[in-house]
Amino acid sequence: MDQLFDVSLFASTLRMITPILLAALGGALCARVGLFNVGLEGLILIGAFSAIVGNHLTGSVWLAVLFAIVCVLVFSLLLAYMAIHLKANVIVVGISLNFLALGLTTFSLRAIFDVKGAYYDKSMVGLPKWDIPLIKDIPWVGDVVSGHSPLVYLSIVLVACLQYYLFKTVSGFRLLAAGQNPVAARSLGIKVTHIQYGAVLMCGVLCGLAGAQLSLGQVTMFTEGMTAGRGFIALVATMLGQSNPLGVAGASLLFGFMDALSTRLQGYALPVHFTMMLPYVVTIIAMFFFKDKSYLAEARKANESSR
Repeated sequence: MDQLFDVSLFASTLRMITPILLAALGGALCARVGLFNVGLEGLILIGAFSAIVGNHLTGSVWLAVLFAIVCVLVFSLLLAYMAIHLKANVIVVGISLNFLALGLTTFSLRAIFDVKGAYYDKSMVGLPKWDIPLIKDIPWVGDVVSGHSPLVYLSIVLVACLQYYLFKTVSGFRLLAAGQNPVAARSLGIKVTHIQYGAVLMCGVLCGLAGAQLSLGQVTMFTEGMTAGRGFIALVATMLGQSNPLGVAGASLLFGFMDALSTRLQGYALPVHFTMMLPYVVTIIAMFFFKDKSYLAEARKANESSR
């Protein structure tokens, strides 16, 4: 048991949680403005693939991250335009985006790299690992917290920043008002449409970072469908956390831990397909405890009222 729950398991949890947390924070922003973004899975997948393409074209890991953000922003803008401007059903648009991303990345993988299934280049450099001064010397804590990619630490900082922004700043209050009662917000002169566009685009930035962490921070390669449902798990984390950044972080921590545990159990002679089910089993169990139906109702009501 001590070997199962050792230091490396918790360090892995911190890495596993990052793509889920970043995407879930983006989903929370969208939900707060009345747009329930179910396209997180596709946006992360596009970010993961474009990060690899950017790294291949530029040879710079940071330009690759920037390239991933720009690519995801294009698709986020498409989602925002169809959902906000053309008044299409945001759920349908999000699901369509997920299928589009799956097919597009598979096609592009063969068109650009001329490979099937996965692309790996041994000369490709992934995200650097940062050691945190002083903390790295603390027994156990240093081994868990230190030595991760910058995006891992950025995701933690973003939780605190978004919590402060949403509930302590005037701009954050306007964002909340735009989602809770768009009609009243418009009567006060708040530009609801601009805020909704901003939230969806910020979600795109976060999903681009999530994809970059997945393909450049954890494995330094791309495989078809490598998100493996993490976008949907992020969606559940958004719902469980009630679109509150701290709540979203707590839910993401649970799913990140189960993701890391499922990987660890593969070394204990357990069937791989059984261990891979764990995060999704926990997701289903978590939904039994999610009884606040007002979340979806409010999001749907706000989405309809904004039109």
